[in-house]
Amino acid sequence: MKPRLFEKYHNEVKPALIAKRQYKNVHQVPRLEKIVVNMGVSASLEKGAIDDAAKDMTMITGRKPVISKSRKSIANFKLRENQPIGCHVTLRREAMYEFFDRLVATALPRIRDFRGISPRSFDGRGNYSLGISDQTVFPEIELEKIKRQQGMDITIVTSSESDAEALELLKMMGMPFAEAK
Repeated sequence: MKPRLFEKYHNEVKPALIAKRQYKNVHQVPRLEKIVVNMGVSASLEKGAIDDAAKDMTMITGRKPVISKSRKSIANFKLRENQPIGCHVTLRREAMYEFFDRLVATALPRIRDFRGISPRSFDGRGNYSLGISDQTVFPEIELEKIKRQQGMDITIVTSSESDAEALELLKMMGMPFAEAK
């Protein structure tokens, strides 16, 4: 069974974008390509911090994260070469649409004093990045088992040529952007 947002994209969003933007080819219509979830962990924390972050990310995304290691030593940051410093997951296809649906429908509205996300976090090539300061906004995380608050970065990669196209795509997919003042 296809995810709900995948069906919405094909049945509603894609035809609306074709009608509005006058694309000559269906392959020009922007789409979601992947979502990358990254969690950085301070190297100075105890050894269990990276394991806790990886366990939380596994619960949130449903995929086992890859542990990121430092490439070189930096003495001022008390960082050694090949020391674990974070973890990340790349989601594609069905897993990507399921995560995007949970992010938009349940996680973002649970942020305290949420008034929408900033529409200015595009990179110029149609990719959107947002940071979440606390992993407990996801309902999969049990509050009693949390040892430390951990933030994460979420990057949504689209196939669009410009930021305007990507903004339109994400708005139609249900992303709650804040209105410009």
